Amino acid sequence: MMRKATLYRFSLPMEAGIILRYQRLKTRDGFLVHLQENLQGNVREGWGEISPLPEFSHETLEQAQVSAVAWLQQWCLGAQPEESGLPSVAFGLSCALAELHGELPEKADYRKAPLCTGDPDEVILRLGNMAGQKIAKVKVGLYEAVRDGMVVNVMLEAVSDLQLRLDANRSWTRTKAAGFAKYVNPAYRHRIAFIEEPCKTQAESLAFARETGIAIAWDESVREAGFTPQAQEGVSAIIIKPTLIGSIDRCRRLITKAHQLGLEAVISSSIESSFGLTQLARLAQWLTPHSLPGLDTLDLIQSQLIRCWPGCWLTNSDMPCVTLDKLSVAWSHECR
Repeated sequence: MMRKATLYRFSLPMEAGIILRYQRLKTRDGFLVHLQENLQGNVREGWGEISPLPEFSHETLEQAQVSAVAWLQQWCLGAQPEESGLPSVAFGLSCALAELHGELPEKADYRKAPLCTGDPDEVILRLGNMAGQKIAKVKVGLYEAVRDGMVVNVMLEAVSDLQLRLDANRSWTRTKAAGFAKYVNPAYRHRIAFIEEPCKTQAESLAFARETGIAIAWDESVREAGFTPQAQEGVSAIIIKPTLIGSIDRCRRLITKAHQLGLEAVISSSIESSFGLTQLARLAQWLTPHSLPGLDTLDLIQSQLIRCWPGCWLTNSDMPCVTLDKLSVAWSHECR
C-alpha cells in the first residue's frame, strides 16, 4: 500500500472593505489537503480545505498547519489518527477522507440564499430572477436597530413570498432588539424564518422570541462546548458552519438531532474559497436536502480556487480561477 499526503497553501485577495468583527480581512488564507492511496493498483484520492476564519476560529493558520501535519504523518504511516481538536482541521481532513472513500456524494445544492449587507434594492432585484422558493439573508446589527427593522420591513413588503433569514451575531441589547421588532409589521413577522442569536445571551434571545413572535436560530451557541440541540419555544433552527464546528461526523450528529426535534439545520459558509464552497454544497445536498444552504460568500473573494462554482463565469466573468500549479507546497510525504 502506498499513501501520500500533500498540503498546499493558498492566499486569495479579498474584496476591499471586508471587516470581520475587529479586523479588516485583506486575504483569505488556508490550505488544501490532498490524500492519495494506492492499494493493489486501486488508486484513490481525496481533497479538503483547511481555512480557519480570523476572529471566529479559535485556531490560527499556523496552529492548523501543525495539527494537520501531525495527523497526515500518522495517516501516511497507515494509521487511522483521531480527529484533530481544531475544527477547521477536523473538517478539512474529514472531507478529504470522505472523498477518498467515496462517501461525499458528487451531487450538490448550488442554490444560494442571496446575502444582503447593504443596499436591499440589489437583493430585491436578484430575488425577482430567483426560481422557486425565495429566501434571502440580511446581516443586521451593523447599523441602528431601527434602520435594520425598516430595511427588513421594506424587503418583506416588496417581495410577497419572501422568507428572510437575519443574522445579528449577538449584537443587540434587549432594548435595541425591541426597537428592531417595532419597525417590522406584525403581519410580516412570520416570514422571518429566524434571526440568528439577536441578543447577547441565550436567555435574552429566547425572551425576544417569546415577546415578538419572531423565531430565532442558534449559531454561535452551536460552536460552544457541550451544545446539544433542544426543543425550545421560539427556536426554529440551528446553523451549521463546519469550518467552525468540526468534522463531517460531528456536523451530521448535530443535524440528525436537530431534525429529530423538528428544527431546521442550515449549512452555512465561513467564507471558504470556491473549492470549500463546492464541498459545502455537496454536504448540504447530502445532509440537509430540504434547507437552502447559506453559501452566498463567493463574491467576497476576488479569485476562485481550482474547483469553481458552477455558472459563476456567467455573472462574474472577471473572477479568475487559481490553478494547482500556482500554489506552494507547505508539506508533503509519501510512504510505501
